Amino acid sequence: MTIQEFLTSPVETARRTGPHDRIVLSSRVRLARNLRGVPFPGWAKKAERIKTLEAIRPAVESLPQLAGAFSETMDNLGPLDKMILVERHLISREHQAKGAGSGLVLNKEESLCVMINEEDHLRMQALRPGLQLKQAWLAIDQVDSDLETKLDYAFSPALGYLTACPTNLGTGIRVSAMLHLPGLVLAEQINQIIASVNKLGLAVRGLYGEGTEALGNVFQVSNQMTLGEVETDIVDRLNKALQQIIEHEENARAKLLEQKPKMVFNHIGRAYGILANTHIISSKETMNLLSLMRLGVDLEMFPGADRTLTDELFVVTQPAHLQRQFTEKLAAEERDVLRADMLRERLRQVGRPSPKTPGAGASPLDKRN
Repeated sequence: MTIQEFLTSPVETARRTGPHDRIVLSSRVRLARNLRGVPFPGWAKKAERIKTLEAIRPAVESLPQLAGAFSETMDNLGPLDKMILVERHLISREHQAKGAGSGLVLNKEESLCVMINEEDHLRMQALRPGLQLKQAWLAIDQVDSDLETKLDYAFSPALGYLTACPTNLGTGIRVSAMLHLPGLVLAEQINQIIASVNKLGLAVRGLYGEGTEALGNVFQVSNQMTLGEVETDIVDRLNKALQQIIEHEENARAKLLEQKPKMVFNHIGRAYGILANTHIISSKETMNLLSLMRLGVDLEMFPGADRTLTDELFVVTQPAHLQRQFTEKLAAEERDVLRADMLRERLRQVGRPSPKTPGAGASPLDKRN
């Protein structure tokens, strides 16, 4: 079975729900682990990486949580397959560049993914829709405990788990959530929020992690400290910070709708107008406009439309997913035309946005998760 046959369809992925999923798109907990006495992947020779992969992969595949999982070496995955996995946030951009000696094990629900020989020998992660950090932590902690009975981890009583990058030393944990924050961006409060989050020792990154842009008003918030703090405290600390960000985003939306409704309706109306009538459009512009349309859906400006549509389009209009629908390789300009065709067709059944008059009945912002 190929990875494309194994992966859940984008529409089914878009139907996954979780707490606070108006704002929190997904939660993730990742653990970094290495084998004792084995060179880190970045220092190891090809033969050493292959040997390490051959030791780790069967151990991962044998876990009950990964029964029936997709398992493959990175050199057997094509460039398009790898890019699709990146666009789904199932592997990192760094792992996308890996070849012989690296591998991937992914469960059927796409809620557990193990990257072998990325920056560390093991990068295992649990993913959940919405705000479910504690559930993700419990899932990956069990995977880690089970694997530790099969593999000899590199561990120091003084320093904790040893990792290739010093910033992961100790617990080796990275707890993160992906947030949709158009209200804070439109209210020009996002920089203030980012500064406040940084003061708490948390990092704010773009759509695909470190060094990437916050396309579609999507931001990743994660812990920076992994040493000297137990995992549950890190999870709890980030969870509290995310609750505050959610409240700020909800308040920003409500205040904008109350004080600047025409500005909000203008942004959403223009976004719909372009998406529904465009003939050439880039991936970046599509994501930014779909973000505004998603906000419009949340504000009940599109009767009969739900968030599944915008969330699915957010995935299928990205370059690799768009390319997958065609047998021949497409140039960027060709993708921009085909993306526009897809958007016009999919939005044909969606009526023009109809703003609600402020003060007329309950605001959709009152319907919070």
